[in-house]
Amino acid sequence: MNLPSAFEEKMRGLLQEEFDEYIDCYEEPRYYGLRVNTAKITVEEFERICPFEITPIPWIENGFYYDGENVAPAKHPYYFAGLYYLQEPSAMTPASRLPVEPGDKVLDVCAAPGGKATELGARLKGQGMLVANDISSSRAKGLLKNMEVFGIGNMLVLSEEPGRLEQYFPEYFDKILIDAPCSGEGMFRKDKKMVKAWEEHGPEFFSNIQKNIILQAARMLKPGGMMLYSTCTFDGRENERIIEHLKESCPEFQILKISPYSGFCQGMPQCSENNDPELAKTVRIFPHRMKGEGHYLALLRKGEAQKKAPEELRKKNTRKMPEELEQFFRDVSWNLETQRLDIRGERVYYMPEGLPDVRGIRFLRTGLLLGELKKNRFEPSQALAMCLKKSEYAHCIDLPAEDERVRRYLKGETLELADMTLPISKGWCLVCVDGYPLGWGKLAGGALKNKYLPGWRLC
Repeated sequence: MNLPSAFEEKMRGLLQEEFDEYIDCYEEPRYYGLRVNTAKITVEEFERICPFEITPIPWIENGFYYDGENVAPAKHPYYFAGLYYLQEPSAMTPASRLPVEPGDKVLDVCAAPGGKATELGARLKGQGMLVANDISSSRAKGLLKNMEVFGIGNMLVLSEEPGRLEQYFPEYFDKILIDAPCSGEGMFRKDKKMVKAWEEHGPEFFSNIQKNIILQAARMLKPGGMMLYSTCTFDGRENERIIEHLKESCPEFQILKISPYSGFCQGMPQCSENNDPELAKTVRIFPHRMKGEGHYLALLRKGEAQKKAPEELRKKNTRKMPEELEQFFRDVSWNLETQRLDIRGERVYYMPEGLPDVRGIRFLRTGLLLGELKKNRFEPSQALAMCLKKSEYAHCIDLPAEDERVRRYLKGETLELADMTLPISKGWCLVCVDGYPLGWGKLAGGALKNKYLPGWRLC
């Protein structure tokens, strides 16, 4: 592979005696990874049912390698059921090293297409809130789909400048992840087009963007909260110097040690301006040392946690739940809190708990879209189907993955089910594959009218 001479010279100075080994890794094939959605299935259960060969990624608890040259996981029904996300192995590291806990308020600043946001959302286990933002509205649409496929309902998907978010979320979040836009040096092997992009916009261009983003995010983090900064590049101007810039501007931040792995390389204080030894707590991932591409990570804490002020009691919404919605949810084993319902026109949303006023912000989704109120009926959404478990809905049709009707359903076709014992003769059914929901269908006369979302259908 032809690398720019300026890049090679920089890497030779950075790696010294390891430089030749690094260059040799460009002759090796890239690695393909998938990450199990632990909000829907345990790692052990996925290993039992996985239809193709997988090998554990040693530093990611729910990550696996697969043979990307000979298998197509994105075509399997389990992918449509949201049981896993396809992600480059090293790119799984940032979300795995930010200690998100159920109930946290979490921000992913540059979230599209959702590889890290889906993992953060899964680890919330339906509690707290995830705000996933991307400045590009087109990329945010893909982000929204991935979040909904993963069954994450306690979310906001936004498309805003990080600076504007400050107005709405000052010192609001417990955890923040910044996977910053960067020059992409760590992805040259995976995507050769990144080399040309690097030649057009190199580290200096991105470092100015990164400096702004990290300070904006810092102002949205609670005292005592944690922030993880990551890039997929090697240049110190985009890595150590950004952390140094944060510490100089916000001295209350301290660098924390990242959960280790034998292949991790310590951050390089010599890449900073002041040679701060604390930067050795940050992590570099080099592709000649690990089976993955290049990354940089820094975990930080903002000062000390302040004593929590007592939360104001939310005023209960005394509005009665619409009759059509109430009737549908008699078959769902959820206890909907009516004060969290938000009805806008025909659409009904279930909002995250403790949501601040976000009027005026550009969003693609606030909360879980439950469905639409039509004349004398409620039509459930695809997002609701993906949030449900089979055990939580009264009327389910469960097909094995090898049944050809599964693929036909994913293509949007009507299904004949005369050979099956049906849960009801007429009405809404949750269609599942091996016990994991795919979407809705409507039974009538032994046939299932397909309600799978058209934009998600299998081509």
